[in-house]
Amino acid sequence: MEAALRAGKPVFWQNPHRRPVAELRADMSGLLADIREAAARFSRFAPLLADLFPELRPTGGVIESQLLPLPESVGAGGGREPVFLKADHLLPVAGSVKARGGFHAVLAVTERLAMDAGLLAGPDADHRLLGEARSRAFFAGHTLSVGSTGNLGLSIGILGRALGFAVTVHMSHDARAWKKEKLREAGATVVEHAEDYAAACATARALAAADPANHFIDDENSRDLFLGYAVAGLRLPAQLRPLGIVVSPERPLCLHLPCGVGGAPGGIALGARLALGDGALAVFVEPTEAPCLLLGLATGRHEAVSIKDMGLSGRTIADGLAVPRPSGLVCRLVAPMVDGVCTVTDAAMADHVAAAWKRAALRLEPSAAAGLAGPAMVRAAGLPRLAGRTPSHIVWGTGGGMLPDEAFEEILAMGEGRG
Repeated sequence: MEAALRAGKPVFWQNPHRRPVAELRADMSGLLADIREAAARFSRFAPLLADLFPELRPTGGVIESQLLPLPESVGAGGGREPVFLKADHLLPVAGSVKARGGFHAVLAVTERLAMDAGLLAGPDADHRLLGEARSRAFFAGHTLSVGSTGNLGLSIGILGRALGFAVTVHMSHDARAWKKEKLREAGATVVEHAEDYAAACATARALAAADPANHFIDDENSRDLFLGYAVAGLRLPAQLRPLGIVVSPERPLCLHLPCGVGGAPGGIALGARLALGDGALAVFVEPTEAPCLLLGLATGRHEAVSIKDMGLSGRTIADGLAVPRPSGLVCRLVAPMVDGVCTVTDAAMADHVAAAWKRAALRLEPSAAAGLAGPAMVRAAGLPRLAGRTPSHIVWGTGGGMLPDEAFEEILAMGEGRG
């Protein structure tokens, strides 16, 4: 596998350390309680979110996406198993999966500050008070900062500014121009870096450490981000029941999760496995030029390993996945949870973007379309837990809802004639 990785070829790595949920529940009981508390925090803030964002009023401030059936020509890769798209690319306000983790991280900081300052008497107080002038004036004296390749920064910037915070987003050289512009339109400060994501994060982290009013949301180490993503996994059973999907080891469900630093796929995978048991399988999908989490897990070195150690460039059209090192926090949490990691080329991602648009009218970013490679690669890999069984699949559509027409046309053109 090492030679293929160094050559930038697609690979599939099966995790030999995956353990049954029954062995993990005792160790994970505290984490499960924290995920449930994150879900409760989303509920507490829902009325305020509905006030801040008109697009959330129909759901009362609840942020959730649909499971959409995919035609065989898009998602099944030649197989007959049912494949669904988890349409997080259509999540309101931020248009990506970061409306889960990113939003939760902002809400967690907001709630802690508000209770410390006496703006909220306690967690059960009416959180709509935090949209009033007094609260906004208080938050204006605090800064939220983050390092990002794009979508996480957008989620922090949009919600943070709506609450009244100053926001500074440190963006790597991989970040798309249109994402920087949207952040500036929201009133965030964008700091552009000539280096990669890890370097942008390191700078943002150091600056925040010197300023007690600067609250750094650390994509590499944030438990709050992770918990926000994990809520999606806990919510899956309620979405699967109306579809008649009962998950068990005999009727497995395989999640295909695009992966950058690891927070979103790691949180979703852990939440899903705790909610659905051993019938839930999780496969992470990374670009061939940036397989950082695969390296972290396969070597056991976690955040101490970099794609640069393999001579890989990290350059990819999937800007949200252009990460040199994985999160050590996430690697350690998901090491016994994930079933495998596969890699996909830029050309294949472009083809999947084109196919999803032409055959299902789905507008996905390349990083989101990466997951569409998963079902065929899982089938070819012959995972033992799928032997003799017909699984269902969920491809997580992590982003694309905010793509400007011009940017989307450029991506489509890369896949024209092949998608």
